[in-house]
Amino acid sequence: MSPFPLPKRFAYLAAETGPRLLLEALKLHGTKEIIGGQHSPAIMAWLRELRFDWIKSDEIPWCGTATAIAAVRAGVATRHPEMPRAFWWATWGTPVAVPMLGDVVVLSTSHVGIYVGEDATRVYLLGGNQNNAHNISGFPKSWIKAARRTAWKVAQPANVRRIWIDSKGLAAAPPTTR
Repeated sequence: MSPFPLPKRFAYLAAETGPRLLLEALKLHGTKEIIGGQHSPAIMAWLRELRFDWIKSDEIPWCGTATAIAAVRAGVATRHPEMPRAFWWATWGTPVAVPMLGDVVVLSTSHVGIYVGEDATRVYLLGGNQNNAHNISGFPKSWIKAARRTAWKVAQPANVRRIWIDSKGLAAAPPTTR
């Protein structure tokens, strides 16, 4: 888990036991890009670890890189030169119609992150380059281009499920529409 606290409404994530992709991504929470001539040592280290040597700064759309480092460290993906591109993630894993905890979600805006919940209109993603940081942000569900699930080696973790969020955190039931 990251040394940076999760927002209160997403505190439930600290007790989740899987999937491994989610657990690795949670360790990245709070990482920030440095605007200007300097660059985030953490993001630059990820780029080196992934051998993305052609990327020389953190002044890039690094959401794909954040997803890549979490997936490679979790052992659910092997390094691929297209991983920094958000849309590449629409070809990874197994397609699913409805995203659930730990799934990779690709947005039509060329953004990628990991599903941690939803409400009636928004999907909440843990990901990089969300306001220049690795955090949890909400996006319109209408922007979802693809949802992809890890190709499990043994079995899907029991806690993979849809998660409903309200203003306080976990909701007991899906939101109702009026």
